[in-house]
Amino acid sequence: MATQPPSVDADEESDVERRNADVCTVVGAVEEVGSKWKLVILNDLRDGEKRFNELKRSTGASSHTLSRVLDGLEENGFVDNRVELESPVASYYTLTEKGSALCPVFDALDEWGTDWLGSTGE
Repeated sequence: MATQPPSVDADEESDVERRNADVCTVVGAVEEVGSKWKLVILNDLRDGEKRFNELKRSTGASSHTLSRVLDGLEENGFVDNRVELESPVASYYTLTEKGSALCPVFDALDEWGTDWLGSTGE
């Protein structure tokens, strides 16, 4: 014989839905910028405009990875790509307003990492 799950009243259910709505925003934000390379590149561009090869050197990403991630960041509105067609042709990348809005988040994560990852946990 199967047992029935305990019933949940409407007030409790709506409270759970409200909490989950907040979590969904956090999860969505992490999914948007949460890959290692996205974070590395966005953080690196905080210093200002950089050419593709400068980003490649400073991040350690392969050309393929860097190109793929930059395309995605540009498509999602985090970075702008300015191309100079004069010889030599060069692509310059900068944070957009949306990308720059992540700077306080990086500062907070840096502080958290310093406090919690740089210690023995005591």
